[in-house]
Amino acid sequence: MGERIHRGPGLRASLFPLTGPLRFLLLSSFLIPLGSFMVLPFMSVFLHERLGMGLGTVGVVLAVASLVQFSGGIVGGALADRIGLRRTMVWALVVRTAGFTGLLLALRWPPLAIWALVLTCCGAALYLPANKAYLVHGVDDARRPAFLSAGNAALNAGMAVGPLIAGPFVLSSPGWLFAAVTTLFLAVTAGHARLPGTDGTHPTESKEPARPSLLAGVALLPFAANALAFYLYFHFQHFLAVYAVERASSAFYSVVLLLCFTLVIVVQPLASGLIRRMPYALALAVGFTGLAAGLAVLAAGTRAALLAGGALITLGDIVLFLKNDLEALRRSPRSDAVVFGQQRLAAGLGACASGVLGGQLYGLGERAGHTGWFWLLAAVQCLLLPPLLLTLRRRTARRPVPDGDHEGALTRDDTDGRIPGR
Repeated sequence: MGERIHRGPGLRASLFPLTGPLRFLLLSSFLIPLGSFMVLPFMSVFLHERLGMGLGTVGVVLAVASLVQFSGGIVGGALADRIGLRRTMVWALVVRTAGFTGLLLALRWPPLAIWALVLTCCGAALYLPANKAYLVHGVDDARRPAFLSAGNAALNAGMAVGPLIAGPFVLSSPGWLFAAVTTLFLAVTAGHARLPGTDGTHPTESKEPARPSLLAGVALLPFAANALAFYLYFHFQHFLAVYAVERASSAFYSVVLLLCFTLVIVVQPLASGLIRRMPYALALAVGFTGLAAGLAVLAAGTRAALLAGGALITLGDIVLFLKNDLEALRRSPRSDAVVFGQQRLAAGLGACASGVLGGQLYGLGERAGHTGWFWLLAAVQCLLLPPLLLTLRRRTARRPVPDGDHEGALTRDDTDGRIPGR
C-alpha cells in the first residue's frame, strides 16, 4: 500500500474527471498548433517563392521570429503574473490572430509579411506560459506531470496534422488558407474569453518584492539544463531537413517528423509518472544519453538511421523537457506562469545558439563533403557538456541558504532528498 502512495496516481486517475474549461484548454492546445503549423513550416517557401524575398533575408527573418517566439515567453510569464492567466491568453490570441490577418493582407502588400510573422511569434510567446500555468492551476504535484504531458501531446498532435492539411494549398491557394487559419483563431480566442478566471495568489507571493525582475527567483540548474537541452536538440530541429532531403526525399523527411510527433503524443503521457519520480541527475543522464545516441546514429545517413536517430532523440527530449519544467516548478518561489516563461527564455537562448554555431559547423561539413561529422560532433557535445551542469549543481549546493531566501532552494529541494515541492 505504501508503494502505491509513493508511485502516485496513474495517468487516467491523474487526468480524469476533467472539468469543462480544462477540456477546452486541451482542445485548444491541439487547435492552436494545428492552425499555426498549417502556415509556419512553409514560411521559408512562401516568403521566397511567393513573395520573392532572397534566401538571406528569409533566413534573418526566421531567426528573429524564432528568437522572439521562444525567449519572449519570459515576458508572457511576467504579464500573466500581472494581469492574470485568462486575460494574458486572450490578449496573446488577439495578437496572434492579427498576425495571421496580416499574412492574408501581405498577399497584396508583401512587406507586411515580415511584421505579420513577428506578430504571430509574439502571440505565441505571450500565450504558452499562461496556458501551461492555467492547465496545472490548483493541481497537486503528483498530478502535474500528467497534465503537462497531456498538453504537450495535444500540442504535438496539432503540429503533426497541420502541415499534412496545408501542404497542397500553401502555394496554390494561400489566401484561402490564411483566411481559414484566421477564422480558427477568432473562434479559439472567443472561447478563451469565456474561461473562468484563476483566483488566488501564489503561496510565496507576499514575500516577493512588489515588482521583481523577470529573472528573480530563477531555478538556476533547470534553467541551464533546459538551455543546454534545447541547444543540442535544435541541431536536429534546424538541420535535419537539409540532411534528410539530400539523402532520401522531402516525403521521407515528413515521415521522420511524423514518427517523432507520434512518440511524444503516445510515450510522454504514459511515462510522465515515471519521469516525475526519477531523480533529477538520472533524468539528465538518460535524456542526454538518448540525444547523443540519436545524433550519432544520424551520421550513418541511411533511411533506417534517420528513423532510428529521430526516435532516440525524441525519447531523450521527452525526458529532458518535461523533467526540467517539473524541477523548475519545484525549485522556484515564483508563480507557475513566470517559471514557464523563464524556461522558455532558456529554450530560446539554446535554440538561437544552436542555429548560429550549428549553422557554421554544418556549413563547414557541407563544404568538406562530410556532413555526417556534424552529427558526430553534436553527439560528442551531448556527452561532454552535461557534466558541467554537475559542477553548477555542486556550486549552488554549497551556497548558504538564509531563512526565507528561496534562491537557495537548490539545496532544500535537491532531488537527492526528494522533498516534495509546492
